[in-house]
Amino acid sequence: MEVVLAQAAGFCYGVKRACQVAFEAAQTHPGGVSSLGPIIHNPQMVARLAEAGLKVIGDLEQAPVGAVLIRSHGVPPEVFGELRRRGFEVVDATCPLVQRAQRLAESLAAEGYRVVVVGEPEHPEVKALVAWADAGRKPDAPGAAVVQTFADAAALSRAKRIGVVAQTTQLEEEYARLVGELLKCADELKVYNTICDATAKRQRAMLDLLGEVEGMVVVGGRNSANTTRLYERCREMRVRAWHIETAEELEPAWFAGMRRVGVTAGASTPDWIIEEVVERLRGF
Repeated sequence: MEVVLAQAAGFCYGVKRACQVAFEAAQTHPGGVSSLGPIIHNPQMVARLAEAGLKVIGDLEQAPVGAVLIRSHGVPPEVFGELRRRGFEVVDATCPLVQRAQRLAESLAAEGYRVVVVGEPEHPEVKALVAWADAGRKPDAPGAAVVQTFADAAALSRAKRIGVVAQTTQLEEEYARLVGELLKCADELKVYNTICDATAKRQRAMLDLLGEVEGMVVVGGRNSANTTRLYERCREMRVRAWHIETAEELEPAWFAGMRRVGVTAGASTPDWIIEEVVERLRGF
């Protein structure tokens, strides 16, 4: 069976940078470093970082004295203030593209726009974007809203001016469609494209490959938003697909009779996991 890896797959710049920052912080802080939530949405890489000395905590009450690392998804602005107030050293591994989206959300609110974030309401990046927007708004202005579906957009109350940013892992065409719906809700709509180019490249590379294979293996954490979107897009295109985290999950029976299988991976999937998956598939 031939195995074809998508031209763009795996770590994006922001995730790679965050992991490098984390490894360096663990090496330079003998007392240990705490990560406020998992640094990226990949359990295997998080486990490797834990072995190197990075401890994942759920809140600041669990943090020992020392350094606290801000994960790639970012945090609300008040978290930075609380960390400094408590005397923690802050190691900021927020993705630069996420930081840009945060600044834009804050500036839109300061300019008097009702900020709408297109994304998943419970995703840590989206929660942080909402907090940055609300930090910039005037006291009597409405808070930021999150829109994930057309129903969400339709339910949004009309505003004179709406400013829009996206969760960086959104699908480009989905974002465009929702922005079109938001046009009905405002007299003035100001939209920023805050989607990560690397995420878009992975989506396009996979779509290019779908017509050439009989099945697609999507590799990445099950809690990874962009990996899940790759898998969902395969299903929408009616291509047989499997979302796995590691090579050990692969079953030969899945690929019975297939001659050509594709492999792609989300932006938080390290190369070594992708290589293990490709190698195992080639042995079937």
